[in-house]
Amino acid sequence: MNLIPEIEASHEEIKALRRTIHANPELRYEEVGTAKLVAENLERWGLEVHRGMGKTGVVGVLKRGSSSRSIGLRADMDALPIVELNTFDHKSQNAGRMHACGHDGHTAMLLGAAKHLAEHGKFDGTIVFIFQPAEEGGAGAKAMINDGLFKQFPVDAVFGVHNWPGMKARTFGVTEGPLMASSNEFRITVKGIGSHAALPHNGHDPIFAAMQIANGLQGIITRSKKPIDTAVLSITQIHAGDAVNVVPNDAWLGGTIRTFTVETLDLIERRMKTIVESTAAAYECEGVLEFYRNYPPTINDPEQARFAVSVMEEVVGKQNVDASVEPTMGAEDFSFMLLAKPGCYAFLGNGDGEHRESGHGMGPCMLHNASYDFNDDLLSVGSTYFVKLAERFLSAR
Repeated sequence: MNLIPEIEASHEEIKALRRTIHANPELRYEEVGTAKLVAENLERWGLEVHRGMGKTGVVGVLKRGSSSRSIGLRADMDALPIVELNTFDHKSQNAGRMHACGHDGHTAMLLGAAKHLAEHGKFDGTIVFIFQPAEEGGAGAKAMINDGLFKQFPVDAVFGVHNWPGMKARTFGVTEGPLMASSNEFRITVKGIGSHAALPHNGHDPIFAAMQIANGLQGIITRSKKPIDTAVLSITQIHAGDAVNVVPNDAWLGGTIRTFTVETLDLIERRMKTIVESTAAAYECEGVLEFYRNYPPTINDPEQARFAVSVMEEVVGKQNVDASVEPTMGAEDFSFMLLAKPGCYAFLGNGDGEHRESGHGMGPCMLHNASYDFNDDLLSVGSTYFVKLAERFLSAR
């Protein structure tokens, strides 16, 4: 490991901030206390601070020298609506809310980097520290962009990190191109004519039509798209009827679709509409598709990914960097930032849970699990990575 000594010396201070954030989790667009903690520390370290971007987001700006070059470093701040099972001292004090995805750690790592760069940074240009709200389903990245993030604070590239349980602690994983999938939802309503269950010929059965639609949709994955274009179509809900002897008037089914490219997503939506409408019509029913595009795929710029890998290798050694890590069908709203600017998103191994203190829940240390806790051993690694990204990107030329 090639960690920055001053960052290691500040470990206990940054760890305390991380645990304070963990103990006081706030849901999307409610991160008032977290934003206050972030802003006050940035101001204490001498950064120019802007509050309220994207409702509860915070932006810190640090300028040195005369270069017009700039870099964005991003961390997410929101928690999840989960009842924490851990009972250690820094457990959640807000009932039904928990930092079960490590955003407390992401925020602390970026704070650690901001502190070091303010006190010791050697660079020529501008660093924009982006503390984003509402990653968990609220599209906080998009909200900040819509609020003028990159117009008010233009950057040449933007970088982010997410801890990754199951990956060896203090190792990095990244890849050029798609790293995480798009996240999309659908709801299909089938309208028929109800009847007595013993006399189905007197109506048009929406349940039977819905079953045929459900089967037909999987044909899109196996027969409409190219086999090498990865996609998942999962039906997760089917609802209809109130009585065992009554065929209802309507039925509905819903689910999620994940893809690594917008083109594949376009194909799936187009084919879904055709199958829903034509299959329902074949059974004298009406089918209506509602399609919601939540987060686009997270696609790393190849040049910036290669640059990030070189920095990772400097920090943890080449043997601890997987530069072609397997992409995941999970989604991440950093994708909106990568649509607006070139950049790179990466995974930082969180380990297998052995770091958790006495009093942790009995469940696994996995994301969105009530027994999860961020690995504080990553704080100096993540902060060092952010610092070296900024200093090398803004090195004197």
